[in-house]
Amino acid sequence: MKRPVATAGLRHVALYVREFDACERFYVELLGMREEWRPDPANLYLTSGNDNLALHRSEEDFDGPQHLDHIGFILDMPEAVDEWYAFLLANEVLMRTKPKTHRDGARSFYCYDPDGNVVQMIYHPPLAKA
Repeated sequence: MKRPVATAGLRHVALYVREFDACERFYVELLGMREEWRPDPANLYLTSGNDNLALHRSEEDFDGPQHLDHIGFILDMPEAVDEWYAFLLANEVLMRTKPKTHRDGARSFYCYDPDGNVVQMIYHPPLAKA
């Protein structure tokens, strides 16, 4: 299955992850981000052109409270939400919700990256290019 149209991105998020290689594959191969800088084997900075996502390899278990609710990737068309849902589902990504249109006209769904972080794919009219 071909990956849907690229996301419009997020700006910057830094995540400590236990599943470093799997998270790299998720963000690079599935979401289409590219490597911006890899200063060492434990740190990777990714971009989709107008943003930055830092992955930092966690050397220890961190079961403490999570302060991050989710990260969101902006999509430019409501139809892209369903295309991304089908694509990620076909690539065995664990889903949290199905696509839904919200009261404000936004459309989105939530899934999990390989480390359990919640990722939202969202069409939000005020931020869409179309």
